Amino acid sequence: MNKLVQRGLVTTGLVITTALGTVAAAAADGSSKCDPGEFCLWAGDNYKGKAVRHTLETANPEQCIPLGGLEAHSLVNRMRKDVTVYQGETCSTEADFTTYPGGGTYAPSAPFVVRAIQVWN
Repeated sequence: MNKLVQRGLVTTGLVITTALGTVAAAAADGSSKCDPGEFCLWAGDNYKGKAVRHTLETANPEQCIPLGGLEAHSLVNRMRKDVTVYQGETCSTEADFTTYPGGGTYAPSAPFVVRAIQVWN
């Protein structure tokens, strides 16, 4: 195997190990836990602070859900549905927005401040 491929594999392994370490550290803190079927948000990076949790009972699919003043900086999608996060409180596509696939997507540092979400069918 050439040295460039070996370096790439080592770098990939370090990135995966770091990401898993971040998730494990978050899981060790009881306030940072996000259970299956939940979409969780935190005001701080790296799942710091109290988690705000949404389930299908609290988040109707295809409805814009403003976070009521919360400015989230980290999030986890453990719902089976995709969830779009929005920079604006009205789910406007005029500002930044990104969709996180369901089933276990972790974002210890969101690419922008999240102020609203929308769950998809």
